[in-house]
Amino acid sequence: MIGRRLWLARIREAWSERPVIWLSGVRRVGKTSLVRMVPDVVYLNCDLPSTRRALDDPELFLEGQKPGTSLAFDEVHRIADPSLLLKIAADEYQELRILATGSSTLAATGKFRDSLTGRKRAIYLCPVLWEECEEPFGIADLDRRLLHGGLPESLLRRRKSPHAFAEWIDSFYARDILELFSVRNRQGFLSLFRLLLRWSAGQVDYSRLSRLTELSRPTVKSYLEALEIAHAVHLLRPFRGGGGGEIVSRPKCYAFDTGFVTFEKGWTRIREDDRGLLWEHLVLDSLRFRHLDENIFYWRDKAGREIDFVVRRQEGVVDTFECKIDPDEVDVRAVRAFRSRYPRGRDYVVVPVVKRPYRIRRGGREFVVRGTDGLPGDGGETR
Repeated sequence: MIGRRLWLARIREAWSERPVIWLSGVRRVGKTSLVRMVPDVVYLNCDLPSTRRALDDPELFLEGQKPGTSLAFDEVHRIADPSLLLKIAADEYQELRILATGSSTLAATGKFRDSLTGRKRAIYLCPVLWEECEEPFGIADLDRRLLHGGLPESLLRRRKSPHAFAEWIDSFYARDILELFSVRNRQGFLSLFRLLLRWSAGQVDYSRLSRLTELSRPTVKSYLEALEIAHAVHLLRPFRGGGGGEIVSRPKCYAFDTGFVTFEKGWTRIREDDRGLLWEHLVLDSLRFRHLDENIFYWRDKAGREIDFVVRRQEGVVDTFECKIDPDEVDVRAVRAFRSRYPRGRDYVVVPVVKRPYRIRRGGREFVVRGTDGLPGDGGETR
């Protein structure tokens, strides 16, 4: 069992703002286990016919609940009209607390005729965060997390099971992509997905993807959109401030989990040269836990200088995050070039093993070196 105190705190915070929480994430990421950890929650599995029958009349069901009750509707999209249930709960039974789960964003299925704007808080449950892994946070532990990935079942296995990863991909297509998006071209879709896993953290080249998968460019774009809605990939946009010489249009595509990246690459162990690229994925998850996706970018100029992640905090203030196994490998030239355009903000080097944050000076610039735990959130630096 993996403790999920960070996510339980996030759920409590969300309930203080909205009566309905939409908890989404890929299958087997731990949504059900997390829901069952919520104190005094009434758990309802919407996969069960008995649960679906009980929810046929949402008003009658909700009327029978005691004020202050916490209700969890797991896989709520299985019922006939999930948006009606959640809308009635939010509008007429605000003394109840609702936690609904699904594999994708709320608008992914045609069953949701109402996106519940202003009534819900959305929480994306990513694979197990590096700061959730138990100590000691050594390189051996990091290699295990990178190789096995962050789906709890896979992370807790003594040995990585390629069969489990292949089974997950088949289930993902059949139960999410085919059911929610009606994508019938299984071979073409999975060919694209596997290429994106193999090239994770690279810039998206639609023409190359189209050529290699034998899909049209519009089809590649529509499949990629479905993958993003289903949380299987995340598109990271380039940061731009209006000046010249910056990459402004090509997003990077990150796979949702390092275990699937290593599975698709056929890796059975993590080599020293592999860690840096995979470590970026874990840092991105920690940043997405703390910031809205629309405030997280990468930066690159036409001279090839690049910064892993840039977070926009407030008008004119942007922080940079370089992901390194060794903090001495930070690319000062890229940060210096970025700061010549955007001087306001802090520069961080995020490393996997550090007991407490400290500062270093490289090339005339000061960097804060720290782990993923305690990264600054929306409010800025966490001390």
